[in-house]
Amino acid sequence: MKIIMLGPPGAGKGTQAKKISKKYDIPLISTGDILRKEIRERTKIGEKVKEYINDGKLAPDDIVIAIIKELLEKSDYKNGYVFDGFPRTLIQAFELDKLDVINIVLYINVPFKELVNRLSSRRNCPKCGKLYNLVFVPPKKKGICDICGTSLIHREDDKEEIVIKRINTYHEQTEPLINYYKKKKLLEEINGIGKIEEIFNNIENVLENLK
Repeated sequence: MKIIMLGPPGAGKGTQAKKISKKYDIPLISTGDILRKEIRERTKIGEKVKEYINDGKLAPDDIVIAIIKELLEKSDYKNGYVFDGFPRTLIQAFELDKLDVINIVLYINVPFKELVNRLSSRRNCPKCGKLYNLVFVPPKKKGICDICGTSLIHREDDKEEIVIKRINTYHEQTEPLINYYKKKKLLEEINGIGKIEEIFNNIENVLENLK
């Protein structure tokens, strides 16, 4: 299966994408993780996209498309994958159509106020990548990762003023993908309010019907 996770920042795409990857044994492609790794390692790509991401903007289409094109040329991705964070613009969607055939687009829908609350309460482990939410899934020890004991950070792009910018950017640039994939009859809407397992059960039902 070749799957796109679509939805606003904070909808839970990453969490559900990881569960899909594990359940169906297909690779997860997270452009956000890839770009943040480039920033941490201070590569040429990282230096180019750093200001965009920290200001709540999307990374330039040409950079993201080049990364995805290189990945999809590898044999690891021939039999399926799940995209988290790609495509994010119509230009990216058009280019993806040239590269591969997508089986389904899962659109996780969550209201605006809920998104702001989720994202501004999010904390991240810079070492192992574990995500926490101070409201829904807090660490056992305040400010410390349960897994590796590293001090948690509040990412620049998860601070409230940047969160609002990210959501506005989503409405302007990514939301048009909903109609694009709806017209292609690939879109399945998933209610993003509820427990993680409940949401995943709904996703499983959709994917099982796809087989």
